[in-house]
Amino acid sequence: MKTINCFVPFESDEQVALTVENLKKQYLVKEVFLLEGDIRSTKNMRYIAEHATTPYTLIYTKYTTLSFVLFALERMVALLEDSSAMMVYADHFNKVGDVTTQAPVIDYQMGALRDDFDFGSVLLYRSSAVKEAVSRMTVDYKYAGLYDLRLKVSQKGALEHINEYLYYDVELDTRKSGEKLFDYVDPKNRGVQIEMEQACTQHLKDIGGYLEPKFKDVDMQAGDFEYEASVIIPCKNRVRTIGDAIRSALSQKVRAPYKYNVIVVDDNSEDGSVEIIKSLLGDEKLIYIAQDKSWHAIGGNWNVALHHPKCGRFAIQLDSDDMYYDETTVQRFIDAFHEQNCAMVVGTYRMTNFDLETLPPGIIDHREWTPENGRNNALRINGLGAPRGFYTPMLRQINFPTTKYGEDYAVGLRVSREYQIGRIYDVVYNCRRWDDNSDANVDIEGMNRNNLYKDRIRTWELKARIKMNLRRL
Repeated sequence: MKTINCFVPFESDEQVALTVENLKKQYLVKEVFLLEGDIRSTKNMRYIAEHATTPYTLIYTKYTTLSFVLFALERMVALLEDSSAMMVYADHFNKVGDVTTQAPVIDYQMGALRDDFDFGSVLLYRSSAVKEAVSRMTVDYKYAGLYDLRLKVSQKGALEHINEYLYYDVELDTRKSGEKLFDYVDPKNRGVQIEMEQACTQHLKDIGGYLEPKFKDVDMQAGDFEYEASVIIPCKNRVRTIGDAIRSALSQKVRAPYKYNVIVVDDNSEDGSVEIIKSLLGDEKLIYIAQDKSWHAIGGNWNVALHHPKCGRFAIQLDSDDMYYDETTVQRFIDAFHEQNCAMVVGTYRMTNFDLETLPPGIIDHREWTPENGRNNALRINGLGAPRGFYTPMLRQINFPTTKYGEDYAVGLRVSREYQIGRIYDVVYNCRRWDDNSDANVDIEGMNRNNLYKDRIRTWELKARIKMNLRRL
């Protein structure tokens, strides 16, 4: 019985011919339709819903050649029915030239709200779920229609991951992970991001996770602090860069009566970093903390600095391989905290290479963070910008999770649940991209592990927000 209608993006006859041929060979496929224009548009979602006359609808999202392993579609249909899911997706193989590699994906969950969540290129929906979701589409998106479909379908049932390798497609994006990391904040993609934010915000309203722009006040006089600000630098094996980072921090100039210091927390470096740190201890502003041998990671190193008696009223981030843009960064953060009455401040940074030469996309100002909707949009994007500054009395109540990835994002989400996050739109930070960055060249298993953790962070935060909204009813 022919139970699947397929929808394939059209770019050229040559491109699409093999994919259409391979789909038509599949026993379960009844008909293949070609989608014109951007496959992500609401217009195409309406077209799909109108022509989804079979029980199941397959959407192929790439402009490259697709082929299946034996009985792959039968397996996907069976698991779609067995699991009562609304959509299924699967692990697959990527072809890059003559090389074929495994491309596992991760489980979908409530907090998997990233618009770039990797489902692979084959999405098998229940046609009834597609039609129901499209019937609720009230905005005609140019770019966010497919994302809107996924969110609306997820409100009605599960999107099920089949951790079996069921098809082959061609991978054209062969950049390293670090080169892909900032695509979503590239200014040329701003129009796309605006639409994605709109679709996600409506989804949060639909499921009870949306927060209005109402925030707790911050008592800037709480606590007794000798220093107005502390620059926090966690370090582990950064012999090539830690000296630059510390000197950048020590060169800051702040106005009287403010004072600041620099707290470096070294987590058992073995490459000579400690010797460089100690060589700079002649400056009385520098405090050196040597961690014991237990597990700390970046989050644990931050917590040690935060609870140090010399930590200032505001704790300002500086990664051990980055540098402040100029000598005004700390003062700009102090001013922003007092002027904007916020519990956290996010600055603007410049992407550079190791020699501080600007790299694309250049200046990253995270314009997607708005006072009106930033706390909601934060659940969609994968980071909150840099550098970050925190109001220490508040952060001592929350603390960082003891992890080496996503710790700053977790804290930012938690802060934004209750407090306004302020912004500095002038460049205050040089973000160095080089081969030793922790995210410079992560393999697919590492990327999946990182993304799965951030999705968990979002899930926990979203559940907390829904619970908070229900208490207010």
